[in-house]
Parts: sequence; C-alpha cells; structure tokens
Amino acid sequence: MIELRHLRTLIALRDAGSLVEAAERVHLTQSALSHQIKDLEERLGTALFVRKTRPVEFTRAGQRLLVLAEQVLPLVRMAERDVARLIGHEPGRLHMAIECHSCFQWLMPTIDRFRDHWPEVEIDIPGGHHFDPLPALAREQLDLVITADPQPLTGVYYEPLFRYEGLLAVARQHRLAEHSFVTPSDLAEETLITYPVEHARLDVFTQFLDPAGVRPREIRTAELTVMMMQLVASGRGVCALPNWALTEYLERDYVKAVGLGEAGMWSTLYAAIRDESRDQPWMEDFLRTARETSFAVLEGIKPA
Repeated sequence: MIELRHLRTLIALRDAGSLVEAAERVHLTQSALSHQIKDLEERLGTALFVRKTRPVEFTRAGQRLLVLAEQVLPLVRMAERDVARLIGHEPGRLHMAIECHSCFQWLMPTIDRFRDHWPEVEIDIPGGHHFDPLPALAREQLDLVITADPQPLTGVYYEPLFRYEGLLAVARQHRLAEHSFVTPSDLAEETLITYPVEHARLDVFTQFLDPAGVRPREIRTAELTVMMMQLVASGRGVCALPNWALTEYLERDYVKAVGLGEAGMWSTLYAAIRDESRDQPWMEDFLRTARETSFAVLEGIKPA
C-alpha cells in the first residue's frame, strides 16, 4: 500500500513547503505529484495534509507517515550502500576542485556526511594547484570539479546539482539599495568587487555586463566573502554573489541585495565527473548527498 516513492514525496513536501517546489525536487509535474498523493490518500482512506496551507500542514496521519519516512529511507539507503560494497567494488578516490569560492558552506557538511558512510573512499581537496581543474579532471588528476561553467570535454559528464540566483550586494545607504533590480548601465559608475578569478568565470560578467557591453568604473578583488561584505557595507563598492552566500549578511541587515536584471540572473551549479565514474556507487551517493545537503542548508536555491 505504501511505497518508497510515497515516503520520498512526503519528505519533499515537508521540506519544500509547497506542491510546486516538492514536485521539482522529486522531478515530477505538479499534476503527477498531486495524483500520486491523492492515490495514496484514497488507499489509506484519509487526508495526509491540509490543502492550501503554506508551509504545508500535515494531518495526524501525514505526520505518522513522515515519522515512518524518517525511519525507513535512511535504512534503505544504508542497505543500498552495503549491497554496493558486497558486490566487490574497489575503494574509490575522490580528489576534487571547487571553482566556487562560496561553495564550502554546503560542501563541507556534504563531505562530512559522505565520509561517515564511505570511510574507505580517499577524499582530498588539493590546494595550490596551478592547472585548470576541468582539463585536469579529464586527465584523471582530479575526480570531481564543482563548477558553474561547464566546458565541452571528451569523457567529462556534468551532473546538475541546483540552480541559484546571483544578487548584487550594496551598502544599506547606497543609491541602488531600494531598487528591486538593477540594469547593466547602473553599474557603469560603480566599483565592482569580485573574487580574484578570470572575468570569463564570473556570471556577473558573462551573463550580465558583457552582453550589454558595460564595464564598471573600477574592479577590485578580495579573497574572502567576509572581506567583500566589509568593503560593500562601508560603501567601497558593490559585489555580485550567489543568493545563499548573502543570506547571513541579509539576516543581520549588514547589506542590501538587489536583483540583477528584471528577470534575475540564474545559473546552474554542476558536479563535473568522468563518464566512467557515473556508475560507481560511492560517486552516485556523493552526488545525491550533495543535492540533499544543499537543499537542507541553503536558502533560495531551486532544483536543476
């Protein structure tokens, strides 16, 4: 009567808070998800949640199934890992590079969870490398690259993790602080603060400024997000960052955030891996853990 897909759906509905976002997380249309829930309710003879509530308000029956899901789904996943080990796969290696200065907020808890389940996999994030990560992945110097800038490389597969919106951080008293969004021309007289990477790898240039033929008055760099925020808060410039990287600063009212363009500037973050790694059980589990952890710790992201 109750299937694993039903339990996964209820967890998604609880975590997402709405049918629309839950459908995205389980990769179904809203209509298909509604039909699945209605079918389960008819089998059980009771409603599982109160319609038109946000966040979703579960009935006592729905709450009981959520408890079941929290008990059963981790056991199923643990069994899947154990079966993969029994098949006899050799211990893996996961050396990775991150083309994303603000990704450690979700990557570190991902690695911690993954290490608990796959202690035999060798994990490393090599520092100080002087090579392009994606070609190094193709050459087997690396095993995974976190990137928002996929390049067509033979033998490399890009697994989408999630979508995120880039926002412009400005000082609270800045002339743009009360705007709902800015246009490229609004940045022509601004000092733009970026991480010290090539402009071709920054969305604010490739998706926003370059297509409009606009250059900021000045560009300066900072290594750390916290240093960028201090410069922005003191009126020394503006910066574009992923929405999740700004959350703590917005909650403290340290800076203001403005949309980049009327439609917003959305990008997709990928995990790049080699084709032959796609079927490795530990790699599949790492990618799944990365998605689950991201949605648990980050705000404002969407399924890719």
